[in-house]
Amino acid sequence: MNENQDLISRFYQAFQQRDHATMFGCYHPDATFEDAVFKLKGKEIGAMWHMLCERGKDLTLEFQVIAEGNAVKAHWEPRYTFSQTGKKVHNIIDAEFEFKDGKIYRHRDAFDFYRWSRQALGVPGVLLGWSDFLHRKVSAVANGSLKTFIRKHPEYAE
Repeated sequence: MNENQDLISRFYQAFQQRDHATMFGCYHPDATFEDAVFKLKGKEIGAMWHMLCERGKDLTLEFQVIAEGNAVKAHWEPRYTFSQTGKKVHNIIDAEFEFKDGKIYRHRDAFDFYRWSRQALGVPGVLLGWSDFLHRKVSAVANGSLKTFIRKHPEYAE
């Protein structure tokens, strides 16, 4: 296993333990993170993982680190109760990474938003999970929650 694979394994092992500090320590200071809901940089990434670890009381996850030549990817499947609705979610996520100075520099998670919304939101997700309207709404609420979390945790303020 190369050092980038080790780094990603350490990252997801820390996530399994809800150790947000170790997770954030895996990122380069100028890192970016992107998924269907968030588009973050720098300390915002640490705040997101901290928030998710805190809220994910019943979070479990399985992961697999995949090396393809010089590229390192991951497949991970978290299971948790979505805090806003109390509904159980089993998400399926594929992650891609770029590295700089031995740290994660770019991190992109891809998942089926419609599948997620049906589980997390129930009927509204079934009816509207395919729409840009619901996608934007979920993103706005999640980003608003993150901004509130950052205000309560000034160590993440830029």
